[in-house]
Amino acid sequence: MTTIDQILTDWVRAEFTRIFPEAGDALSAVQVVSAGSPDYGDYQCNAALALARSLKRKPRDIAQTFLDQASRPESVERLEVAGPGFINIHLKTIWLAGHVAAVLKDERLGVPTIGTGRTVVLDYSSPNVAKPMHIGHIRSTVIGNALDRLHRFLGYRVISDNHLGDWGTQFGIIIMGYRHFADQQALADSPVEELERIYVKSYEQSKAGDEWLQQCRQELVKLQAGDAENQALWRQFVDLSLKEFNRIYLRLGVAFDLTRGESYYNPRLPAVIDMLQQKGLARESEGALVVFLEDEKLPVCMVRKSDGGYNYATTDLATLISRQEEFDPETIVYVTDERQQLHFKQIFTVGKKLGIRARLHHVWFGLMRLPEGTFSTRQGNVIKLERLLDESETRALAVVRQTSPAMPENQQKAVARAVGIGAVKYADLSQNPQSLVTFSWDKALALDGNSAPYLQYAYARIRSVQDKYRDQFPGRDPEAFPIRLDEPVERALALQVARFAEAVTMAARLYKPSVLADYLFALSGLYNGFYQNVPFLKAPEGVRESRVRLCGVVARILRQGLDLLGIETPERI
Repeated sequence: MTTIDQILTDWVRAEFTRIFPEAGDALSAVQVVSAGSPDYGDYQCNAALALARSLKRKPRDIAQTFLDQASRPESVERLEVAGPGFINIHLKTIWLAGHVAAVLKDERLGVPTIGTGRTVVLDYSSPNVAKPMHIGHIRSTVIGNALDRLHRFLGYRVISDNHLGDWGTQFGIIIMGYRHFADQQALADSPVEELERIYVKSYEQSKAGDEWLQQCRQELVKLQAGDAENQALWRQFVDLSLKEFNRIYLRLGVAFDLTRGESYYNPRLPAVIDMLQQKGLARESEGALVVFLEDEKLPVCMVRKSDGGYNYATTDLATLISRQEEFDPETIVYVTDERQQLHFKQIFTVGKKLGIRARLHHVWFGLMRLPEGTFSTRQGNVIKLERLLDESETRALAVVRQTSPAMPENQQKAVARAVGIGAVKYADLSQNPQSLVTFSWDKALALDGNSAPYLQYAYARIRSVQDKYRDQFPGRDPEAFPIRLDEPVERALALQVARFAEAVTMAARLYKPSVLADYLFALSGLYNGFYQNVPFLKAPEGVRESRVRLCGVVARILRQGLDLLGIETPERI
């Protein structure tokens, strides 16, 4: 199916081209979008304002000429000129009802497969080996996974890559600490936490004296030179960390196509340097090898340190080249926190100079904090991610026991898991990615606000309505009756239903899962108004079935939409 905004855009663009052929290339920007308020119709177009300069006419005159001369498609009831030259578009209610019926019949709920034949590489999560995942990792993981799900649903070939931090100077410190401080029992019980303890203690020793630091460096040199014992220790650290990470990913419902650490690209690093030098992009500066980016108004990008060692920039350039060669993607997307903005501006710029064809996009996000302030290891208020998930499930179980005391205990626990994990994810995904997020338990688990439990509860209520209909009218098929939009609340709900495909495509295009979360929250609000203001099971035959069908499509959209955000929808809460 084609989205309504695209149907209207194609029509408006064709009519503008016919009426104003002199506008030329400027007509390609003509677009129709959902109206921000019912006062402005169902959809709106600001093409008259955009074309005013090229046509040398007042926007209102352009808009009025369009209204006077444009042919109307079967979907449009009427047009209006508003403000300085906006064109308000009102849909025919009977056409809207037919479109909603078509959405109901479509297993994809009207969402087009615009990504067919197109490849996207998504780089997200990317924790560091030998360090536990903490609450700060949740943003890259759940934002990245939502973008992963959105793009797959739109038909893209997605390569999701967990680019682990599994190489670097910290491993000399860890190996040295392991040899002197490792507690084998603790390593067996809580491997990643024990590795972190070892690292911290060894790091403290390195600060206390040069002899320890020198020994750490020697261990690193041995590792990089291929020393069998150090390589075996490094592999053990990586394997232990991956086992812990994968356990958390399983709880979150997150999976990757690839898990490749920085070490995977080590053999390619000398070739990257050779390529930079052959293209005349890199030159020496104070003993280091750098790429100057003055024309782009960026600082120099160091690609080899003065001691001959490589850095993150070298590895990321090797990764870019490898991904281009192996997957030939249309787009490569990185999901990291805001502190890496400059780094990726440099990498993308150098990558383009090296001939990277893919579009490169950095989805950066603000940090997450507690109400009392940002997380700090020194202050001891960093929350381990696994403990956050445990706490969320525990709190959700208390809510479920209160709302559904008669539910069997094993079912209560299953629902609490879906509600608790969903609450943590939605608390993040409902925010603009670039916002700083203050995590609040009360808000995350609320049943009456913009939260996952609120949306999950709305879904469960609809399922209950459908069950009651089947009980009271056995053998009756609502699908045998047409969709009717007699009441304003019915029409408003139907219009929101019809916009699901637009929300999905926009969320993917803008790399903002929050667009879909906002849509689902608005849909639930309209449904609640619909449910509270018109009779359902007591309505006349035909009207009753139409309303049950509307309930059904809202439930399907809530389920599909939450799934695209990585959130489960229990049948009962």
